[in-house]
Amino acid sequence: MTRVLHVLDHSLPLHSGYTFRTRAILKAQEQAGLDVRGITSQRHQLEAPTEDAVEEVDGLTFHRTAGVPHGPMMVSEMREMAALSSAIQELAKDWRPDVIHAHSPALCGGGAYRAAQALGIPLVYEIRAFWEDAAVGNRTGTEGSAKYRLTRSLETQVVKRADAVFTICQGLRDDLIARGIAPGKIGVMPNGVDLSLFGEPLPRDDALAAELGIENGAPVIGYIGSFYDYEGVDDLIASMPILRRSCPSARLLLVGAGEMDAEWRAAAARLPEPEAVIFTGRVPYAEVERYYSLIDVLAYPRKRSRLTDLVTPLKPLEAMAQRRIVAASNVGGHRELISHDETGYLFAPDDPEACAETLAEILSSREEWEAVRHRGEHHVRTRHDWATNVQRYLSVYQVLLADVNRDSGSLPSARQHGLRA
Repeated sequence: MTRVLHVLDHSLPLHSGYTFRTRAILKAQEQAGLDVRGITSQRHQLEAPTEDAVEEVDGLTFHRTAGVPHGPMMVSEMREMAALSSAIQELAKDWRPDVIHAHSPALCGGGAYRAAQALGIPLVYEIRAFWEDAAVGNRTGTEGSAKYRLTRSLETQVVKRADAVFTICQGLRDDLIARGIAPGKIGVMPNGVDLSLFGEPLPRDDALAAELGIENGAPVIGYIGSFYDYEGVDDLIASMPILRRSCPSARLLLVGAGEMDAEWRAAAARLPEPEAVIFTGRVPYAEVERYYSLIDVLAYPRKRSRLTDLVTPLKPLEAMAQRRIVAASNVGGHRELISHDETGYLFAPDDPEACAETLAEILSSREEWEAVRHRGEHHVRTRHDWATNVQRYLSVYQVLLADVNRDSGSLPSARQHGLRA
């Protein structure tokens, strides 16, 4: 049985789009007959500190790298990669992986590369986002800064050294090709959904609606996700007075939390009718479906930026899997997931009026909803089902393992074989 070690920034029990994608990948690979484990970097300890060297979460095994990042810039990152590499090599003494599959950020890729070289096994590197752009998007970094340039440079070096590379979407792949990376080395593994988690959508939860003060029959626009600036929920809030001119009873339901919580609550409080916007705060994952049941249209108003043009989000796919109507800003990441008027709706980014106009059109054409829901669900089932897409990983692993000559220590890269995934 092929053993694959996934190298991760963080994992379950933390909840994020990153950890949910990881869970889906590992579960799908297990079902495909692989023996899989994860190992997290020291950054996991910053969010979910534990003294346990190994944790079992949701039936999955995660090893923890001890310690936390420390020291000045560059020194801290070098120490972090060294600690991760050492932890991987220590784990390999007892649980010998056949493939190391590292996931962004580049610090994970850098640590994994050192370990893969020492162990003489293939390295697959997967990019979910360029973390320098993510830092700009969540206001913890500045485009063009020294840290931005160093992070980008490290990423490029890891991609060049890895034996095979995956990105989660075409936008990221195109950016790497523009950096001079051979196209045949880079496969695309799109964001996906574990459809086994989605049954029939729940009926409207009238008790929850009453608790939140949502009147029966009131149109509900919803956003479920993290509260980061680049998500553009401030534009969605600003669109509500415009939308309520044609749909006076429309409500906006915001489920989640994050760094923008206070600013967005303040923006809603300044509306002429602040009661139009309902904040729930963070809710337990097991309860999220109850909130989905109240929402007519899931809205994703991401602002235009390098991050949102290059990276595809997960939430619209989950909404379509639950047969929900999706409306999203017309940025590159959304265009890879949504066909306007077919599987969902697109509107101009950074434009509350365009958002309101599209939402009003959707609410006034309920007779079209069932067809759109059907096409959206079909799109997810045929193109974003992990049970099917996981085969792309397996084909790449097979090529790499067929090339390993452990006696000579040689390891031809996927690029030499024109590997395309």
